[in-house]
Amino acid sequence: MTLVMGVLNVTPDSFSDGGKWTSVEAAVEHAAALTADGADLIDVGGESTRPGAPRVPVDEELGRVLPVIRELTARGIRTSIDTMNSATARAAIEAGASWINDVSGGQADPEMLGTAAELGCGYILSHWRGHSANMNALASYADAATDVRDEVRAQVDRALDAGIHGSRIVVDPGLGFAKNHEHNWRILARLDLLEELGFPVLIGASRKRFLGALLPDDAPVADRDLPTAVISALAARDGVWGVRVHDAASTRLALDVVEQWKAFS
Repeated sequence: MTLVMGVLNVTPDSFSDGGKWTSVEAAVEHAAALTADGADLIDVGGESTRPGAPRVPVDEELGRVLPVIRELTARGIRTSIDTMNSATARAAIEAGASWINDVSGGQADPEMLGTAAELGCGYILSHWRGHSANMNALASYADAATDVRDEVRAQVDRALDAGIHGSRIVVDPGLGFAKNHEHNWRILARLDLLEELGFPVLIGASRKRFLGALLPDDAPVADRDLPTAVISALAARDGVWGVRVHDAASTRLALDVVEQWKAFS
């Protein structure tokens, strides 16, 4: 069954929920609610990766995420750490996180791949071309689906060469990162190309700007949860390992529909 990863941004500036969960108490309460709504894993992030977002000092990132991960671990809630920094990844895994979710796929920090190999944890590797401040200028592809597959393959090869066991790698096409609306839809329509690499696939489409284009200009960001759930269901039918979402309840229901559909096929 496709895993539901609940998004927990403990940041003041994330694009859809920045500032809502900055206290440990509020973050833990939200994580518990996501878990009750069907999230299997809580992805804790202390640095926004929205377009144009500035980098955050590692000490500040650590101060945001570690108390939350420790408390969630104490409550038996599984977590991943959403970070591009090897020092944050190491501290988070030592605090109880199970996975590193690195949106840079090991390219932002030269120590990340070696650190992940040493820790022996799960490693989610995303397609990435550059930091948020300039990624929109890098959105140029001959064919987004095939180009992303080929670039992810090269990133995976570097991860394997660094000593990360293949059984611990999950790949993510990095929707919205150095990609425009058409690129994102092309990648989703051809997930089979990414699956050809032979690794589990994570899809993170939740509330992203290309979904907002389907809605009225003044629609609140939360209105993107319905198209997110539809994408989650379609991706699950394609056999993806997991979906990363802000609203666990709607996606869990959509995945339950998929399971019933499969059961009677």
